[in-house]
Amino acid sequence: MAEWDGKSRGTVFGFKVFVFFIKNFGINAAYALMHLPVPYFCLFSGKNVRGLRYYFRNRLHYSRLKTMVSIYKTYYTFGQTLVDKIAISSGLRSNYTYEFDGEVKIAEVLAMNKGGILISAHIGNFELAQYFFKERLAKDSISIVITDQDHEEIKDYLGQYVKKETHFIVVKDDLSHIFEINAALANNRIICIAGDRYMNNTKCLEETLLGKKAKFPLGPFYLASRLKVPVLFVYVMREPKRHYHLYAKWIDYNKGDMNDLLKKYTENVEQMIAKYPLQWFNFYDFWDDKK
Repeated sequence: MAEWDGKSRGTVFGFKVFVFFIKNFGINAAYALMHLPVPYFCLFSGKNVRGLRYYFRNRLHYSRLKTMVSIYKTYYTFGQTLVDKIAISSGLRSNYTYEFDGEVKIAEVLAMNKGGILISAHIGNFELAQYFFKERLAKDSISIVITDQDHEEIKDYLGQYVKKETHFIVVKDDLSHIFEINAALANNRIICIAGDRYMNNTKCLEETLLGKKAKFPLGPFYLASRLKVPVLFVYVMREPKRHYHLYAKWIDYNKGDMNDLLKKYTENVEQMIAKYPLQWFNFYDFWDDKK
């Protein structure tokens, strides 16, 4: 099925190993260690690999050999982003360089004093956006909307290392998170939300991505199109030599039209994929090709 199951693979032991290597041997040692689990995932994560294979072969039209190599590289790149996430959130931010493309747009949103919505995707390392914003925006100006269904034991363990600097709004079945979002916007906060994963039993929209129809969660686009606040598409993409590039684009769309907003979103995601094809981190049957 095309919907995401809400689970992120990983174990407490695995995170402990990488945290140990980062603290005792450095970031590069943790990168090197990543070559050990990557072959395992390539060989034994059948559904995930099939999703990536379809992405490279059928959507990007790679050759079989290039697809195989790209699957390995994608897993390795994803592993690097996890190492970076742990390192940066643990206070090693100075070990990385950063580039801001459109940062002024976010500042302009705050200057309007009515909040704003940033829509991103599971490409690159968007969770690092909070650290980009920390030194440039008001410390308490960002709220990130998340689905809290990752393995609790992993999150509890990482909580020992990750600094709590960002306000999270957890999506709940009773829809109480909608009130939190409205309250945050009323306080001139910026709401960050991913627009590319929907879960079973939730409403969705359809739009073409890379030449084929795919399903997207209704919530982000409905809220953004109905609320009279600015909307930006934002991504944090990994580049060589521990360099991250933040992209922020102010979106001009037909106000109140969530389908037009979604279309603009998929077009923008396609542009990012063209630049960073190995940073597509939706490891499942995104296009619902295997019914």
